Amino acid sequence: MELRTWAFKTWKLNSYQQKISAFNLGSELNSNLNFSHIDISLILDKSLLNAGQPNLNIVNHKNVPKRGINNNDGKAAMLHALAHIEFNAVNLALDAIWRFENMPVNYYLDWFKVCTEEAKHFYLLNEYLKTLNTEYGKLSVHSGLWDMAVKTKDNLLARLAMVPRTLEARGLDMAPVIYEKLLQIKDEKGAEILAIILHDELEHVIIGNKWFEYLCSKENLDPVNTYAEFTVKYGGPNPAKPINQLGRFNAGFYPQEIQDLCNKLEVNYELY
Repeated sequence: MELRTWAFKTWKLNSYQQKISAFNLGSELNSNLNFSHIDISLILDKSLLNAGQPNLNIVNHKNVPKRGINNNDGKAAMLHALAHIEFNAVNLALDAIWRFENMPVNYYLDWFKVCTEEAKHFYLLNEYLKTLNTEYGKLSVHSGLWDMAVKTKDNLLARLAMVPRTLEARGLDMAPVIYEKLLQIKDEKGAEILAIILHDELEHVIIGNKWFEYLCSKENLDPVNTYAEFTVKYGGPNPAKPINQLGRFNAGFYPQEIQDLCNKLEVNYELY
């Protein structure tokens, strides 16, 4: 099967069980990738964006269950929120493969790698949720990440700016914090999962930055100014503490961007 056709079919599955199972086929594709032309008869309307979403109780972000680590309910709510982010990240990577045409082969290979790793993260989190007597879909969620996918469905450069460079970069900021909290309560299993996620997410943001810069260069755009313009145009969320300055630098953000972010948040700039 052609990679982009597989990505589209997998993206459309709205059962998380079916979607994760589809990555068995993805593993086979990985050893024999086929880049023949995508079967466009499958894609009747590229504006479709509700496919691939399970039946979830979506609420305002202010009304999601309270998260914390002081009791099992709070920890379950926190890990469920992370699982929701990872499930959306699976769909976003699949969407990046099938939706956007005429990119170099390595672009599709990069996002194929991302979607398989995001599927692994989701699986690990969901299996751990089951030990807390819940699973994905049992708790309310908000739709912030997917709302941004809808906003950027017609513009790959905007998608790269607003998803990996904005929303997924927040994972670089928050994962170390959650990791330390789990260690404090001696939750070694939870901390192990967070360590895996942080390790992989760094590369995912690197990939987002790489292709953002590729398109900026191709279109003779300044990446820093272009990112700032997209943040305003697409309503990027305001930055918040904490900021993982070294993580962002290692992921390909410019020092000036990090310093400007620190200035906005009135925190010390520590890279130099």
